[in-house]
Amino acid sequence: MILISHRGNISGKNTDLENSPEYINSALKMKYNVEIDIFYFKKDFYLGHDKPTYKIKKNFLKNKNLWIHAKNFEALSMLKGNAHNFFWHENDQYTLTNRGYIWTYPGRYLGPQSIAVSLNKKKIAKNIYGICSDYVDFYRSKNYE
Repeated sequence: MILISHRGNISGKNTDLENSPEYINSALKMKYNVEIDIFYFKKDFYLGHDKPTYKIKKNFLKNKNLWIHAKNFEALSMLKGNAHNFFWHENDQYTLTNRGYIWTYPGRYLGPQSIAVSLNKKKIAKNIYGICSDYVDFYRSKNYE
């Protein structure tokens, strides 16, 4: 099972640092996959949850351990057809990533291709592909059923 840091968070939500390039790189260095939020605005990519905040180069997105959440139509359009691992959703219970994984809202049914989004320390089924959480260190200790 893969462990995906939610916006770079490892041991809890840190709204001051999440989605910043340094924070994301720190989680990647700890051997976690990382879910990031991406905007495309005025011919550039930006990290940020609610708005484009950190301008990045397109090369930043080439890391195979990134799960890229396109936050606007322009970002989704720019990622389409590339080798990036990406998806788009808002309030959906489930969404498919471009690689066929099922990004799953907390508390919903999970299967072998599911990425369970768990934003707290809660035991989760083990027969899934991965977990995305602000508390991935909790899951590193095999805290799943």
